[in-house]
Amino acid sequence: MKLFYSPGACSQAPHILLRETGTPFTLVKVDLSQHRTQEGGNYYELNPKGQVPLLELDDGTTLSEGPVIAQYIAEQSGKQDLLPAVGSLARYKVLEWQNYITSELHKSFSPLFDSRIDAATKALFIEQLGKKYKWVDSRLEGQSYLTGDTFTVADAYLFVITGWAPGLGVDLSALAHVQAFLARVAQRDSVRAAWEAEGLAKAA
Repeated sequence: MKLFYSPGACSQAPHILLRETGTPFTLVKVDLSQHRTQEGGNYYELNPKGQVPLLELDDGTTLSEGPVIAQYIAEQSGKQDLLPAVGSLARYKVLEWQNYITSELHKSFSPLFDSRIDAATKALFIEQLGKKYKWVDSRLEGQSYLTGDTFTVADAYLFVITGWAPGLGVDLSALAHVQAFLARVAQRDSVRAAWEAEGLAKAA
């Protein structure tokens, strides 16, 4: 399989999961400003959406959308700690978090990357993110991860996008449970390996 990624982008979540599961894969870096792969290919030809992540399977079939890719990786590996069995309430709790992260957190960060958006509008999104993360912080109280003491696909997703906060002016430093969560996940071998492979400063 091939994972098309951009360093530090949301594609890092499935990257972490591929390493968590021990799934064989190849990384292909994408320049999102030029929409070119590291080999110089036109990325739009692979993914007309122009976004990462994209997972290319052994037969050439592709999957896009991070939460769906995460589900595929977990199910193909058979690791039900990352995503519990079909029909179980525990599974729906993980998917509930996946949906919240993608719709309420991830998309609230997106405008902060856009230089065309004025400061007042960005301040509004930062305020909204602060309120949402206070709720997330309350849910993490007394437990290691979002659904309890087991690391799941949702934790990988939350970890990656929350890592954007400092660089975008979203101050989460007062949220003790969120900070403990970030520190805890950062110690995972899969995270360290993903940072190193993506050439990020954090790997040092």
